[in-house]
Amino acid sequence: MNIILLGPPGAGKGTQAKRLVDERQMVQLSTGDMLRAARTSGTAMGKRVADVMDRGELVTDEIVIGLIREQLETRDAPGGFIFDGFPRTLAQADALGDLLAEEGQALDAVIELQVDDEVLVQRVVGRAEEAKAAGQEPRADDTAEAMRTRLMAYYKQTSTLIGYYHAKGKLTSVDGMGSMDAVAADIARVLG
Repeated sequence: MNIILLGPPGAGKGTQAKRLVDERQMVQLSTGDMLRAARTSGTAMGKRVADVMDRGELVTDEIVIGLIREQLETRDAPGGFIFDGFPRTLAQADALGDLLAEEGQALDAVIELQVDDEVLVQRVVGRAEEAKAAGQEPRADDTAEAMRTRLMAYYKQTSTLIGYYHAKGKLTSVDGMGSMDAVAADIARVLG
């Protein structure tokens, strides 16, 4: 089973992906993790990634699709793949669909974690306050303003995917505001 988890920063996608990896033997394909691993791999694709990143440029969709292709062809994933951080745009969604078809695979479900933006902002502010209380330096982006900026960027870039996957009959929305266990149970019901 191949799935995409959609939701804004802080919605719990990483937490739920980890549970799916542990409980269903799925493989999480995180774009960021793949880029970092490729950069140090010494492969031809890794050298391309390192070159682009060293110039301070954004990695192209073509490169990311190439990395995903490598993972699909070389990773053993008895439970399927979880796409994390990709796709973010309609062009990327089309490219992923084409790649899966070429590899004889399909996208089985897209799960949107619906959350309350202001609750996410307050979580980040609370996390920063907890760090300070513990005598630790909070993350630089753990501010209400930074989180609102990240949320706006997410909605501008990725919200079109919700309609795209809804039209394809792949989208299911779950309440991401519940407990970790409640959200996991909702996702399990979607996946069957």
